[in-house]
Amino acid sequence: MTVPRVVVIGAGVVGAAVADELAARGWTDVTVLDRGLLPLPGGSSSHAPGLVFQTNPSSTMTGFARYTVEKLAALDGAWCFNPVGGLELATTPERFADLRRRHGLATSWGIASRLVDPGECAALHPLVDPARVLGGFHTPSDGLAKAPRAVAAQLARAVDRGARVLGGQRVCEVLSDRGRVSGVRTEHGDIPADVVVSATGFWGPRTGALVDLVVPLLPMAHQYVTTTPVAALAGRNTEAAEAGLPILRHQDRDLYVREHVDRLGVGSYAHRPMPVDLDALPVTGMPSVLPFTPEDFAPSWADARDLLPALRTAEIDTGFNGVFSFTPDGMPLLGEHPGLRGFWVAEAVWVTHSCGVGRALARWLVEGEPGVDVHECDLNRFEDAQLAPSYVEIRSARNFVEVYDVLHPLEPPRRPRPLRVSPFHSRQVELGAVFLEGAGWERPHWFAANAALPEVGRIPGRGEWASRFWSPIVGAEALVTRDRVAMFDMTPLKRLEVTGPGALDLLQRLTTNDLDRKPGAVTYTLMLEPSGGIRGDLTVARLGEQHFQVGANGSLDLDRLRRDAGPDVAVRDVTGGTCCIGLWGPRARDVLASVSRDDVSHAAFGYFRARRIHVGGVPVTALRLSYVGELGWELYAGADVGLRLWDVLWDAGQRHGVIAAGRSAFNSLRLEKGYRSAGLDMTTEHDPYEAGLGFAVRPGSYVGAAALVGRETPQRRLVPLILDDPAHVVLGKEPVFHAGVCAGHVTSAAYGYTIDASIAYAWLPAAAAEPGTPVQVEYFGDRLPAVVAAEPLFDPEMKRIRA
Repeated sequence: MTVPRVVVIGAGVVGAAVADELAARGWTDVTVLDRGLLPLPGGSSSHAPGLVFQTNPSSTMTGFARYTVEKLAALDGAWCFNPVGGLELATTPERFADLRRRHGLATSWGIASRLVDPGECAALHPLVDPARVLGGFHTPSDGLAKAPRAVAAQLARAVDRGARVLGGQRVCEVLSDRGRVSGVRTEHGDIPADVVVSATGFWGPRTGALVDLVVPLLPMAHQYVTTTPVAALAGRNTEAAEAGLPILRHQDRDLYVREHVDRLGVGSYAHRPMPVDLDALPVTGMPSVLPFTPEDFAPSWADARDLLPALRTAEIDTGFNGVFSFTPDGMPLLGEHPGLRGFWVAEAVWVTHSCGVGRALARWLVEGEPGVDVHECDLNRFEDAQLAPSYVEIRSARNFVEVYDVLHPLEPPRRPRPLRVSPFHSRQVELGAVFLEGAGWERPHWFAANAALPEVGRIPGRGEWASRFWSPIVGAEALVTRDRVAMFDMTPLKRLEVTGPGALDLLQRLTTNDLDRKPGAVTYTLMLEPSGGIRGDLTVARLGEQHFQVGANGSLDLDRLRRDAGPDVAVRDVTGGTCCIGLWGPRARDVLASVSRDDVSHAAFGYFRARRIHVGGVPVTALRLSYVGELGWELYAGADVGLRLWDVLWDAGQRHGVIAAGRSAFNSLRLEKGYRSAGLDMTTEHDPYEAGLGFAVRPGSYVGAAALVGRETPQRRLVPLILDDPAHVVLGKEPVFHAGVCAGHVTSAAYGYTIDASIAYAWLPAAAAEPGTPVQVEYFGDRLPAVVAAEPLFDPEMKRIRA
């Protein structure tokens, strides 16, 4: 087999990792180029402080960091990783509570860690004043990465296998032929290539511009200083080892600290955001190192001296403002250009995650999939509205400011909002909607207008953390949905239109269920990786012989369908031009029948069927299905008539007790029914049988089918837990213990207002997943008793939804 020719643009820690991992897998025709002079071409890797804290709310990012630690520690030669451990400190009760939560995350993702008291903090790091801290979070396997050495060592291994590395090579053009990469043009000539990987760090937007690709990152300056010698460190470290004490995070003051032999390095995120204009950077030397601005660092220096009294006799020796990358959601950018085959990016990656990213990208190229769930990092995850320069700048700067903040998982950004609104937005505002945000959409989570509902008084309280971005109104909205009828704004649901002679073949080839059914059929199906992992789930309505409406999860589903579509298929995103109301509850048929001349009886309009009807004169595509487990319809219409659709249903529903209900009630109702959320409950790291979705799998030759053979009896399962105490409401990602050992983690959780119990879905080994098995969920350091339950928890006979 011919080995593909690969050009990696960027000889920093990410480009080096990609080249090394590709060469290790037999792709040895790799050329690494950098505009700077080697061995330190001037990117962020040249000055990175190298602190590696592995624990992250994302299991994928934690896995990237874990592999980076393992790989760098095993490289030959002078050390590339020094496992001094990591110590995160708390000086406020809120921070110490957050460290308990972080300890839970580490446990869920398999990182050994422990919570320590002030005395232990001082014992681990004698420079810490124990009187200033309430406790800490210690991870023994964290430590220091020597980025320049890591680059050199990985490039040397790649060269030993056949790669070449060239400095002083500015790429000025990416060559292509019929929609596919064919090479790059440098100032010194052309280099042919079948694959080009952009690993240019903060230069990423410039590289992307060569191929008309928006690379949504913002170069930012970040301050770092090195002190004069610290008396307390004299004689502790050799020049070779550099450090022996744990790396520190003082997140209450946005600081981190490490040793440099007998000095300390201190980095700060406390200063104002400092976006960097790439046009103002020099093209030679060290463009990532900007002049130090001491006035910005002065408050942080005072905070560092307060925490570490030994610094009071030291001064700042040197400092700089180093340039690195932030993205709108704080995650890396990995994946292939949506319109140019063979052009890949690996941008906005810190040293901490570099080797893990390099391995994932190499696997993606060589094996066809990255081997881990990367949906949070995929280049193509953003909506078009999120790629506007102003959006990228505002959100990326916000991520810099909040990098060490205690953030609730539901906490929405404040700007720029509102960005995307449904046609019903004005009516929702009138009803006192409390909006959170997702994919740029304003999404009502509950409505103040429902505060007077008598059901509010039946809703139990919950703990402080779980009470944030929640109201007892949520429970009332869920109960009214079960008892009467509610209108849910489902407009943000991604809607695709797949049409043409090849539409059916495309969907049959990419999904697991049989879509070759008569027009009017609605089918739940899955898209898989070749290895059988779940990329996403789809609800597909066949509206005509060559016309399908696809309810998808987001832009990644759109990207997948477009990549595989031939010239005889059109795949369109129709979300922005349409809207959707979920009309659900026992009285939903009464409401709909009163405003439509079409027959919506069960006999005429059965479950999982689609029809075009008129509602108060509004043409509607109606799908008889429900993600909340109640009788009802998803009603789709053009955005231009959306407000009338809302008003018609709202007016007709008054005599039936209709309310508007939000996403929080929706989430509770779906968990009572056991409906999965792709990307949250299941990812490419889980197969359909493990996820309890074997009913959506047919025999066939679709992507992933061969990998599922023989896996019908899974070794792990996604199962519901019921917590013993109804006051215990968790939020997701908490570790689950069985027989005293961490056996899995929570995916989704909510209070089930209909069943009057706290629900948590979790992944567990099959032996621990049988109903009745006692388990414990660790929540902020406490082990909460729970039991595995049989699903669905509500209406197992499906009588209500099929009424």
